[in-house]
Amino acid sequence: MHTNEDHIKLVNGLLKTTIDSADGYAEAAKDAESARYKDLFERRAQERRSVASELEEEVRRLGGDPKDEGTALAAAHRAFLNLKDAVTKGDEAVISEVEAGEDFIKEKYEKALKDTDVDPQTRATIERAWTSVKSGHDQMRDIKLALKH
Repeated sequence: MHTNEDHIKLVNGLLKTTIDSADGYAEAAKDAESARYKDLFERRAQERRSVASELEEEVRRLGGDPKDEGTALAAAHRAFLNLKDAVTKGDEAVISEVEAGEDFIKEKYEKALKDTDVDPQTRATIERAWTSVKSGHDQMRDIKLALKH
């Protein structure tokens, strides 16, 4: 049986990953060449910030303190990618990196949803967030595949 602290830790972990995702989309918007992709990435960043706000509210409802900063590892990873790809950036490279990030966040949410011992209201919050994650993942996967053809 999970404790309330377990639920707070679970939601805070998803919160950090979701903030990383929003930051990743914001970076991708800066790096994208096409206005179409810039706009798409900016919209996705805003959507993920909304999801993060909902997760923050759930942590507060559970009596916890939202961990509303992304992870240092994600910031370091983005900085590395920016340096590594400074010469070779293009929309295809940016989309490939975004899609890799979407694979990571999708995996985190899938793991959380497999946990059968989650407070019903917390589960409902995670499921609503999952809708955004799944949509973003599938969209980036489809764009990446379309660019390869």
